[in-house]
Amino acid sequence: MRLLRFIPIKLTLFLVSGILLGHYVNFGMLLPILLTLVGIAFLGFLLFKQTHRKSIEFGITALFTTLCIGVLAISLWQPKNKTNHYTHQTFQKRHTWHLKIREVLKSNAFSDRYVGILHGMDDQKVSGKVILNFSVDTVVHKFMVDDELFFYGQFDSVHPPFNPHQFDYKAYLKGLGIYHQIRLNTANHLILENSSKTIYGVAAAFRNTISTKLREANFGKDELGIIQALLLGQRNDISEATYNNYKNAGAVHILAVSGLHIGILLLLLEFLLQPLERLPKGKTLKLVTIVALLWGFAFLAGLSASVVRAVTMFSFVAYALYLNRPSNTFNILALSMFTILLVFNPMLLFQVGFQMSYTAVFAIVWLYPILLRFWSPKNIFVKKVWQLLAVSIAAQLGVLPISLFYFHQFPGLFFISNLLIVPFLGLVLGMGILVIVLALLNSLPDFLVHGYNALIKLMNSVIEWVAQQEEFVFKNISFDGVQLILSYIIIIGIVAALTKPNFKRAVAFLLGIIGFQFWVTLTRYHTQLTNTLFVAHQTKNSILLHQKGDSLKVMTYNGTVTKRIVTDYKVAKRINSVAYQPLQNSYEFDDEKVFIIDSFGVYPLKKTDYLLLTQSPKINLERLLRSVKPKHIIADGSNYRSYVNRWKTTCEKRKIPFHYTGEKGVYYFRRKWAP
Repeated sequence: MRLLRFIPIKLTLFLVSGILLGHYVNFGMLLPILLTLVGIAFLGFLLFKQTHRKSIEFGITALFTTLCIGVLAISLWQPKNKTNHYTHQTFQKRHTWHLKIREVLKSNAFSDRYVGILHGMDDQKVSGKVILNFSVDTVVHKFMVDDELFFYGQFDSVHPPFNPHQFDYKAYLKGLGIYHQIRLNTANHLILENSSKTIYGVAAAFRNTISTKLREANFGKDELGIIQALLLGQRNDISEATYNNYKNAGAVHILAVSGLHIGILLLLLEFLLQPLERLPKGKTLKLVTIVALLWGFAFLAGLSASVVRAVTMFSFVAYALYLNRPSNTFNILALSMFTILLVFNPMLLFQVGFQMSYTAVFAIVWLYPILLRFWSPKNIFVKKVWQLLAVSIAAQLGVLPISLFYFHQFPGLFFISNLLIVPFLGLVLGMGILVIVLALLNSLPDFLVHGYNALIKLMNSVIEWVAQQEEFVFKNISFDGVQLILSYIIIIGIVAALTKPNFKRAVAFLLGIIGFQFWVTLTRYHTQLTNTLFVAHQTKNSILLHQKGDSLKVMTYNGTVTKRIVTDYKVAKRINSVAYQPLQNSYEFDDEKVFIIDSFGVYPLKKTDYLLLTQSPKINLERLLRSVKPKHIIADGSNYRSYVNRWKTTCEKRKIPFHYTGEKGVYYFRRKWAP
């Protein structure tokens, strides 16, 4: 590929490879440091000897050094590789912790949630991040960014998912460098007065001031939530129904201040500041002004990771526009990616937002000109519509495999919502910034409030109409990592074959198709061989699932609350049919007997292999064990925790295996085959 001729792209690919290698293989710290220093020293030696920079030796050394830098970057970032990280201390017991609030997270039904930065443990200086949970029943104070507090207690572990193929919150937090959480109440913490300020706190305070001014302007509730999401990066006040509408319409990216918003703002500033080019050194002044305003918007949006990432990327794009050499666009994007991964956080590579942002931008830069060459209508209106549609198609094609892999759904009418909304998003953002400025100056006129409120309401109505066309929202699509890779091979192959047809490109495209079909066939064959029975975990309910081939039988007391668990498993395992049945007292699987004791406390009359305790039965477990002599005892999430603890103690005394799904997760019975 011609792109691989560009040095920044090569270096970025090797940096990414190094980050991936360091993430999946633990090299420690010493080896990456030594190899990086050796690589840099050898590069210096080659330069000192005035070796030709295009020599094979120099190129291989540069790429090897970049690979080592990637490994070193991910090793340096790993919190546990930092000597003062709290995990290197004896932190499991109760201690006095000094924390500073870094981020206010969206509250859930049970608690307000925050990200805290650790400064001290007792009299020691430590570092690290934790999640703070403050029960909504006891909250008397809402924390703000930069608030400091002392907490006396111990950390709680973050549990992995209890059921197969559910969202792994523990792994997600680990990717952010967070390993534990704490639970606050009114008695175990003390808030410090006059805490020190950081730029994050100043940005958050400024954003809260804007939110207060906007609330005073009497915008509608739904409209205010959208305004705060579009301009301030705050999605906490968006209703679940409104968010689902945007998701099903393929327009959820509008709600996150990201590359789309920064890109539109960049184009708007390019247009508005064009007169500056008439001044001496006007182009340079224009570039500096645009970059400054973009970072000002990042400050306005709270300097969140996604906003900083997007502004960094488009600062490089602004520089590419300043150079006025379109061929440099890929180089500039690669350099921005290199900078973000190396300077800010190499773990961004594993975050969905980062992957989708860069994939969408790269796809637009690559595919948009190709689509325009396929058709260039002469009618100016049709041409503008086609250009907008081409941008949308390019972006969606680029992120389609990632969307299917992470979210397992695809909005078929994405192009309609983008055609109807994106052309006016510049107007929405421009008016929004004007509204914020006037609100801060206490000079916001009522007619502007009503007009902007009506504009946001109209946008919500359009999105709602598109989302209601449910037959065009394709959900629960099974899509794994291998399909993700093969899909990109197919996309690259078909674009290459259509733009410059030849035999090799056609063969490469067809091989991608064959590989994709072979993998789907193999996984379906794998599914047909599966025969497994397991107890799932759900609070206040009991679920027994039996997969046989591509059929799933769900045995439960309450089927209406099992939808999420069943759907996740169905999509991951490529299940075609699901049948619900009421839970019975006994089952036989693979020549072994399973007896279920519920709240009625009905005992089995003879020996059994497995006892499943549900609905907190009032039983004498000691006597029951003597009579039926089970091999295993399982307790699910429908039981009181005090009962579970008592049963666990009894089983430990009698040395009988005990499994509680609320601690160990799903329990698999012995199975003939379950990949």
